[in-house]
Amino acid sequence: MAKSALSFVCQNCGAAYNRWQGKCDGCGEWNTLAEEDITGATTMPVSVRSRRKGRLFTLETLTGKTQDAPRLSSGMAELDRVTGGGFVRGSVLLVGGDPGIGKSTLLTQATSLLARSGHRAVYISGEEAVAQVRLRAERLGLADAPVQLAAETSVEDIVATLSEGTVPRLVVIDSIQTMWTDTVESAPGTVTQVRASAQALIRFAKKSGAALILVGHVTKDGQIAGPRVVEHMVDAVLSFEGEGSQQFRILRAVKNRFGPTDEIGVFEMTGLGLREVSNPSELFLSERDLGSPGTAVFAGIEGTRPVLVELQALVAPTSLGTPRRAVVGWDSSRLSMVLAVLEAHCGVKLSGHDVYFNVAGGLRINEPAADLAAAAALVSSLTNAQLPTDAVYFGEISLSGAVRPVAQTTARLKEAAKLGFGRAVLPESARGDIGGDAGLSLDAVAGLTTLVADIAARGQARPGSPGKRTDPEKNATPGQNRRQGG
Repeated sequence: MAKSALSFVCQNCGAAYNRWQGKCDGCGEWNTLAEEDITGATTMPVSVRSRRKGRLFTLETLTGKTQDAPRLSSGMAELDRVTGGGFVRGSVLLVGGDPGIGKSTLLTQATSLLARSGHRAVYISGEEAVAQVRLRAERLGLADAPVQLAAETSVEDIVATLSEGTVPRLVVIDSIQTMWTDTVESAPGTVTQVRASAQALIRFAKKSGAALILVGHVTKDGQIAGPRVVEHMVDAVLSFEGEGSQQFRILRAVKNRFGPTDEIGVFEMTGLGLREVSNPSELFLSERDLGSPGTAVFAGIEGTRPVLVELQALVAPTSLGTPRRAVVGWDSSRLSMVLAVLEAHCGVKLSGHDVYFNVAGGLRINEPAADLAAAAALVSSLTNAQLPTDAVYFGEISLSGAVRPVAQTTARLKEAAKLGFGRAVLPESARGDIGGDAGLSLDAVAGLTTLVADIAARGQARPGSPGKRTDPEKNATPGQNRRQGG
């Protein structure tokens, strides 16, 4: 028998070291290295192992019939949208999210709906007792659903129990950090145990054809805890996001082998559980403050679904040497680029102002089409100019100050018209992508200078507005004034 090989493994990222050290070089965390047996007690020397001759297998060509993976609908349209149409037989999903965000509530509802439709659904909790899960189901009005429930952490016992009788169609493991297996000698929750437990459960799902959902803890940075290799082992990684102070919850696919990764599912947390939101635009604009400077409505796209959301900006003079730049819901580097373009090409000097930017409703925006709406909100706040309440904005801003076209222009305009908007500010080159009557008045802009001049004129025409904030040229250098005129 070979001796056990000891190594120091980071419990946050899975990096292994030959000796202990205070800081992990892989993730930068302190005091996360723990001594573990990385080989296990059953390792045998290579000379003792029986040598097996390789078997021949058939090589296929690129041509041939391919069938779509059979899917099982969860009964929740928003969950099916994110997964790509439902659960695939034998697939493994990893769901992560902050504590208390509603992961257990979401999966309890999904398993209950599947069980009510006649499928065998199993919910195994390693963190809560059976009585706690029953109390949640009773609060959600799902106590009568024939869900098979257990509180267990041994992977061998779980696999043996699930293998008896009819193969379950859906198995939920809450959570993978609480599972342990006898094949490795490490404490539950360590990187070695998480990797080995996940491998055993995934092997069972692939052999039996049951859809498996693993719940994972997240770190303080919002990343799923444990080794990154677990994310590569599963078929899909879903992130359940939201602020605890708000009722909105967003389910986003980070990785999906059987569907798109740009779709989102929107839920509203209520006293009776999660309610699906079929039209997120109405939800995000429900508490919109009409007539307030510094707000603009952005017509965005999340996957195949158009979403309208309000962008809020506050520009205030600063007494500090270095002005603040605070961003919530958008890329801070993208905001810095828009501020640089406004100052370099439009004469809007913001180096002496603090800038606060927020995406209302807790939504996180990733597409560059929000550049034009963000610029409009920033200039509106600086000049104290009220933007049209019936207008939506979308377009990408280049470093030269030009407004570039974005994809799916027609879908954005249709969503805006459906919600009662009558005007759209969009790139000039996007006119050719609009098929038929858009139902809105289109204001096409070729450059950012045109939009800034229009907003500044509104600020000057607004009664009672401070004169020193209405003209962006007063905040510009003489060279920038000449560029503004050109």
